[in-house]
Amino acid sequence: MDYFAYRQGHLYCEAVAVEDIVREAGTPTYIYSRATLTEHYRRIAAAFAAVNPLICYSVKSCGNLALLRVLRELGSGFDVVSGGELFRVLQAGGEPGKIVFAGVGKTDQEINQALAADIGWFNIESEEEFWNLERLAAAQGRTVRGALRINPDISSRGTHRKTLTGKKETKFGVDIERAAELFEQARGASHARLTGLHLHIGSPILSPQPYVEAIGKALALIEKVRGGGVLVDTLDIGGGFAAFYEGHEAPRAVDYAAAIVPLLQERSLRIILEPGRSISCNAGILLTRVQYTKRGGRRKFVIVDAAMNDLIRPTLYESYHFIWPANPGPAREPANRLSTLRISGDEQVDVVGPICESGDYLARDRWLPAVKRGDLVAVFSAGAYGFTMSSQYNARPRAAEVLVEGGQWRVIRRRETYQDLIAGEV
Repeated sequence: MDYFAYRQGHLYCEAVAVEDIVREAGTPTYIYSRATLTEHYRRIAAAFAAVNPLICYSVKSCGNLALLRVLRELGSGFDVVSGGELFRVLQAGGEPGKIVFAGVGKTDQEINQALAADIGWFNIESEEEFWNLERLAAAQGRTVRGALRINPDISSRGTHRKTLTGKKETKFGVDIERAAELFEQARGASHARLTGLHLHIGSPILSPQPYVEAIGKALALIEKVRGGGVLVDTLDIGGGFAAFYEGHEAPRAVDYAAAIVPLLQERSLRIILEPGRSISCNAGILLTRVQYTKRGGRRKFVIVDAAMNDLIRPTLYESYHFIWPANPGPAREPANRLSTLRISGDEQVDVVGPICESGDYLARDRWLPAVKRGDLVAVFSAGAYGFTMSSQYNARPRAAEVLVEGGQWRVIRRRETYQDLIAGEV
């Protein structure tokens, strides 16, 4: 699953003890494993090899330049949703022709930026956006490719309401009933070529079945518009593959592929995938240090120096992250990462941060070994939507980021300073 493991009571990332990292880097710190990032990318590539997909890693899940460079070296393209993410990818040496630009609210400035970079595809989310792309491409004298994002009206059990994107009531995509008409209208464009179809039904999707349903609808639409003389040569099935937070809940890449690949073979389509969470989630942990413990009524609080500004997922999505001391000793090493894990002498606690909000917590009602001031605590499966969603709320400088490669480690983002907090203010 990943390259984070306990050895004689101490947590290691690959061949490096995490306590050695934070002795120099401090806390809170995000620690990433290159081996894990690489393995999860390669698993997806191998699982879908039969359809020779272009894998476009979703930058929004975790976008540090060092990690993007690792993925670029593996052959990855990139899925971006803003001009800033596009800038990041280009700074990391990403190939423009392997970039897909998605998002419902692309500004003219962002579109012009992407046109100038000569990216591979624009994922089109509305009729108005398509004709705006046509106007801007004409002004630059360019011809560009677009993939129409359809809304297949698919729901998925277990997907949080805030990350479910495949229903008609969401802001994303064009209702599938209107899609054929838009393809026909787009034939009148001279600079924007609508030659692809795009799906993204949410994240995480805990079963292959919603993909089967959505792809089935997409393929039927493609046959319909092809029958009307419209060329459609690309199908982007999006991302949303689940990751292991407890270690058992997500299908493997080969499980998704076993259901999806047979639908796509022999279809004369270029296939694009946009995985993010399934690649980066278990490639990172957040390491934090206990500041205090206290009791409030019947509750015990473990107050750490990481907070909701560092990792907002627990309070925003009610998400589960396995949490355990980094140096528990050999007798208290965790046997698994299940929410039901119990050991002798454990206690039920809330793991909370120092932010002035009652919603500032990393875990509630969690059974943990007893910890004390100064102990290191690891928050697992934090590589996706961890640092990338962090903020400076309460004027807290953002955490450092570290990349481990075998027995070596290096800082890939320095810890912010107080001066960084005001650097942009005039």
